[in-house]
Amino acid sequence: MAKTEQETFRPYAYLPPATIWGCSFSSFSSQDSELIQSYTKEVEALKETVYDILLRKSTGGLIDNIEFINLLHCLGVSYHFENEIENQLHHIFIALQEQLDDDKYDLYAVALVFRILRQHGYKISCDVFKKFQDSDGEFSKINISDVKGLLSLYEASFLSVHGEYILDKALAFTRKHLETLADQSSPHLAKHIRNCLLWPFHQTMERLKALQYISFYEEDESRNETLLKFAKLDYNRLQLLYREELSLLSRWWNDMNLVEKLPYMRDRIVECYIWALGSIFEPQFAASRLLISKYVQMTTAVDDTYDAYGTLDELQRFTAAFERFCFCYLP
Repeated sequence: MAKTEQETFRPYAYLPPATIWGCSFSSFSSQDSELIQSYTKEVEALKETVYDILLRKSTGGLIDNIEFINLLHCLGVSYHFENEIENQLHHIFIALQEQLDDDKYDLYAVALVFRILRQHGYKISCDVFKKFQDSDGEFSKINISDVKGLLSLYEASFLSVHGEYILDKALAFTRKHLETLADQSSPHLAKHIRNCLLWPFHQTMERLKALQYISFYEEDESRNETLLKFAKLDYNRLQLLYREELSLLSRWWNDMNLVEKLPYMRDRIVECYIWALGSIFEPQFAASRLLISKYVQMTTAVDDTYDAYGTLDELQRFTAAFERFCFCYLP
């Protein structure tokens, strides 16, 4: 018997299963809020002490100064002192850029200055590394057992721009020798080297890098206990703030109930939040993180409608509806 109605063909695509998180982030208790307040008070008290250390470093040697700035970056607390750090780096840039060819600045110092200044937008030439090359352009003048110097150059090489072949060579050179040194070092140092090889600072979420470095710094015999405590408290405080944001986001998503209305859609609200967090982690940008997360999840819903559900006719009408939409009527 002939069919009276043509069957609708839908291009169902295989998508990963629904969210693995369940209701993990839906609740946020009053005790959590009180803990945030407690952490904040402790952080603010220690912040003054760390700020005083930063000021003292600025009156000492330039390398000591930039080392401390780098330490604040690695521990994830430099955002507390942005203005002071920018002022200090400006003076360091003026004082050091003409002096890095001097033999008193070793590989570690040159690479550290280069990386920190580039991270902050200063135009410093990669030619500062030429003094470590021979006439054939090889890094034969570098001590391949100098872990500190190799790690510094390795991290610096990720801030290259197109055409800076010396930094491309530096990356290959340092990676090769660091992989060897990781097998020959103490467990503490070996773990740090492998973490750097897997997650270089410039290509890793700042919060993840801070967590790794806090663990490494905790075992450093030269650690500053006040700074370590400050970094730990601030990390825990931000973790709670992020959980609070995730609870707000999860409740919004559950209220939308799109998972039931659009069963073909990927439920990735937590992953969307992590994406936003990787872009901007500072606590004052909570509203931006929430908006980005919502936008990315709704964009995912639209994308899945095109890829995994709609027919050609439906999608043409869906597209036309979007094109007719006028943003001027939004509040």
